[in-house]
Amino acid sequence: MKPYLKWAGGKRQLLTEIEKYLPKGTTGYTYYEPFVGAGAVFFWLHPKKAVINDFNTQLILTYVVIKENVEELITLLRKYKSQNSEDCFYKIRNADRDTKKFEKLTNVEKAARLIFLNKTCFNGLYRVNSLGCFNVPYGKYKNPGICEEAALRQISEYLNTNEIIILNKDFEFAVSNAGTNSFIYFDPPYHSPGKTNFTGYQAEGFGEEEQARLCDVIVKMTNRGVRCLLSNADTDYIRSLYNHDFFDIISVRAKRSINSDSSGRGTVHEVLIKN
Repeated sequence: MKPYLKWAGGKRQLLTEIEKYLPKGTTGYTYYEPFVGAGAVFFWLHPKKAVINDFNTQLILTYVVIKENVEELITLLRKYKSQNSEDCFYKIRNADRDTKKFEKLTNVEKAARLIFLNKTCFNGLYRVNSLGCFNVPYGKYKNPGICEEAALRQISEYLNTNEIIILNKDFEFAVSNAGTNSFIYFDPPYHSPGKTNFTGYQAEGFGEEEQARLCDVIVKMTNRGVRCLLSNADTDYIRSLYNHDFFDIISVRAKRSINSDSSGRGTVHEVLIKN
C-alpha cells in the first residue's frame, strides 16, 4: 500500500533507514503512530494490530471515511476530478470560511474536500491560518491523482480486516495504553528554530514546549519498556533534549521540497532517535 495523500515531511524516501531500527524477532506487537500524517511508514509496515492517531481532525476524518464509506468517497472524488479547475479549487477551498455551512457538510464531503485540495494545491501542502482555514494556493498540475480508486479500496479493505484503531486525540493520550509488546513510531511536526518548516497543520502549532512534552512522553514509555523510534530535524535543541543515556541519535539525510526558506529545501539533515 502507498499513502493516498501527499504530506510535508513524508517518510517514503527514508523507509530503508527506518527499517534498520524496527523491532526484530517479535511477532504480534501492537504498532502505534501518534502523528500518522499520510501514513507512509504505517502503510509500508501494514501491521495487523495498530493504533494510529493525529491531532488534525480533517486528516483523521479521511481515514475514517475510507474505512467506512469508501464507495461514496470515490463517487464524489470522481466528480471533483471531472470538474478540476482553478475556480473549482477556490470554491471548494473556501468552504471552511463559513463555519456553520462547513459543519453541515457530511463526513464524506469533508474527506473528499481534503483529498481534492491535497492533490491539487501547491506542493500537496496542508497548511491552515490562525483561524484554522486552509490557505494553500492552487497548484496547476496537469494530471493530479485526485481519485486513485484501486488504492483507496485497498486501504479500506486493510483497515476493515485488521485490528486498526483510529484516533483524533493528543499524542500522549494516543500512546497511553502502549506496553512491552508495543512499538511506537513518533513523527511529529519537526523542530524549526527559524520557523521556516511548514508545521501549520493546526492553528495551535507545535513549538518547543510541545517538543519537550513529547520527549517526556518518550522517556515515560522507555521506563515502561516500550520500544520507540522518533524522527525529527537535526537541530541543537533536539540533540540537547535527547542527550540522555536512554537514547541513540542517528543522523540521516533526506530530500525535502517544502520549506519557506530555500536553504531548507533539497538534501537536509534529520535524525532518527531510538531508545
